[in-house]
Amino acid sequence: MKQVFRLMATGIMCLLLFLVAGCGPEEKQQAVQDVSWNEHVAHAKGTTVRFYMYGGMNNVNDWIDSVVAPAIKKQYDITVERVPMSAPVFMNKMLAEKSAGKNTGSIDLLWINGENFKNARKADLLEGPVTQLLPNYIAFVNPDEAATDFGYPVEGYEAPYGRAQFVFEYDSARTPNPPTSFAELKEWVKKNPGRFTYPSPPDFTGSAFIRQVFYAVTGGYAQYLGGFDQALFDANAPKLWAYLKEIAPYLWQEGRAYPKDPAFQATLFSRGEIDMMMAYHPTHAQNRILDGTYPESVRTFVMKEGSIFNTHFTAIPKNAPNKSGALVVMNYLLSPEAQLSKFSPAMWGDFPALDMNKLPSETVTEFAAVNLGEATLKPAELSAVAVPEIPSEWLEALEKGWEEHVLKK
Repeated sequence: MKQVFRLMATGIMCLLLFLVAGCGPEEKQQAVQDVSWNEHVAHAKGTTVRFYMYGGMNNVNDWIDSVVAPAIKKQYDITVERVPMSAPVFMNKMLAEKSAGKNTGSIDLLWINGENFKNARKADLLEGPVTQLLPNYIAFVNPDEAATDFGYPVEGYEAPYGRAQFVFEYDSARTPNPPTSFAELKEWVKKNPGRFTYPSPPDFTGSAFIRQVFYAVTGGYAQYLGGFDQALFDANAPKLWAYLKEIAPYLWQEGRAYPKDPAFQATLFSRGEIDMMMAYHPTHAQNRILDGTYPESVRTFVMKEGSIFNTHFTAIPKNAPNKSGALVVMNYLLSPEAQLSKFSPAMWGDFPALDMNKLPSETVTEFAAVNLGEATLKPAELSAVAVPEIPSEWLEALEKGWEEHVLKK
C-alpha cells in the first residue's frame, strides 16, 4: 500500500511540476498539450521567463524591458528576463544541451525564424505544436498567413510575433536622388566609391540584401519557390557573385571588410561615412530620427524589382524549464495591446502580426491612427513591391557561396 501511495504521489508531482523537471520526455510533451490555458496561467504565476533574443536593436530591447516586462509582471506576476543572444549562438546552446542529455535547459522562449527555425525543427529542439493553446492566436491571427516560415511548414511550433520588410535608407540632404533599381545601384556605387556597404552575411540584413540582388539579377523570385534546386543554383548564383564582386572594390574599406551587423552600419551612416543604410524594419529610419541618431532629412526607399518581406516568430525549446510561463509571454506578445504598442516608431515600429479583419473596429482605428513618420514609406507603397522569402535552403546556399566567392576572393 505504501508503494501505491508513493506512485500516486509521484504522478501528482509530475503533473504539477512538469515544466520544471518532468518525469520523462513523453509525459512532458503530453502535459503541455493537455493542461488547460487557465492552468498554464496559474503554473506561471511567480515564475521567471528567460527570453533569448537578438540584442543588437536598442529600441527593441527598451520595448521589452520598459513595456512588455512591466505589463506581464502586472497582469500575470511573471518576471521576463531578456537574454541578448544571436540565433546561431542559442542554436548551438540548445544543440549542446540536447547532446548532453539535459532534459531541463536554460532557455524558456526564443525570437526565431528562417533557417534557424527549420534547423531547430529538424533537430527536434522545439516544443509543439503550441499555437492552438494561445487564446490570442486563436482570436486574432490568420493561420494561413503564419503557415510557413521561409517556405518551411510552421505546424504550430512557433507563434507569429511581427512582420518586416526590407528598405534602404538615405539622407535626402546629401543624396537627393537615390537609385531606384539594382542596375542603378551598381552604377551609383562605382561613381561614389567608399560610400556604400552592406552587413556581412549571415547577418540577417546582409543576407537579405544579397537575396534582393539575387532576385534582381536572375529574373525574380518565383523560380525559387518550389524548393532548392542545385542545378538552378549553379546556373544562377554566378550572376550574383559577379554583381557583388564588381561593386566590391568601390565599397567602404574597398570591400576588404564589411559591417558585422546593421547597428555598426547605422553608426557609419549616422557619422556620414557612408551614404546609404539598409534595414529589415520599414520604420527603422523614423526610430533613429526620434532618438536623435539620424537627421530629420533621412528617408527610405525600395527598389523597383521588389522588397522582401517576412514574418518573425517566437518559439519554446523542448527542454524549456518554464513552458507555462513561456506560453503566457508568447500569448501576450500576440495581444492587440502589445502589437499596437510595438507598431509605433517611438517604441519599435514593428508591423503587426494580427489579422485586422479579426480585430474590433475601434482597435483597427487605433492601428490606422499610428503615425509612422515622414521617413517611413506608406503601407500601400510597401505592399505594392512586397516579394516573399524563398525556402531557407536557398538562403543557406547563398550565405555559404557569398563567403566562398565574394568575401574570400
